[in-house]
Amino acid sequence: MANDPGWTCTCCGERHTELPMAYHAEAPATWEPGMAERADCELTPDQCVIGEHSFVRGLVEIPVIGSGEVFAWGVWVSLSERNFARATELWEKPGRESEPPYFGWLSTELPLYAPSTVNLKTMHHTRPVGQRPYVELEPTGHPLAVEQRTGITVERVREIAEALLHPGRGSGVRGAGRPGGRWWRRRPES
Repeated sequence: MANDPGWTCTCCGERHTELPMAYHAEAPATWEPGMAERADCELTPDQCVIGEHSFVRGLVEIPVIGSGEVFAWGVWVSLSERNFARATELWEKPGRESEPPYFGWLSTELPLYAPSTVNLKTMHHTRPVGQRPYVELEPTGHPLAVEQRTGITVERVREIAEALLHPGRGSGVRGAGRPGGRWWRRRPES
């Protein structure tokens, strides 16, 4: 955070120099490591194909109340064959952000939310070349959708950091005991 980038973790008691503002899933929830060897599967940093299913990476952005900053979950969204083909066609084309949003299904299991985040309805908004798409969740009562609409506190960002940096330590964060470690990586930039 701008005023106090450091924080003291309640799990390990250590003072960390930065509060991570983004976490990214490296693959859709249905991806398995052995799929890399299959001819009908491909995983790149921005797109994924698993058989006849196509996915694009994007960001669920959540405003951090009172800070002017944004917390981001890097997620995967499944798109229809037609929309995936169109997104691929425009991938490096300037002006692609004028494309209407694509409907998709969230295809990432975020470890701190119940019920599951897999298959939440989304709209996938293309941004200028070089920027990850914005993933807008359908405005439901799901905790992730509520957070996207209303924002989260800096304390919630710290809770997320503690749960993801120390999985299984019983940090008291809702959903912290759920699995979610192997595909998550923290990145300072989105």
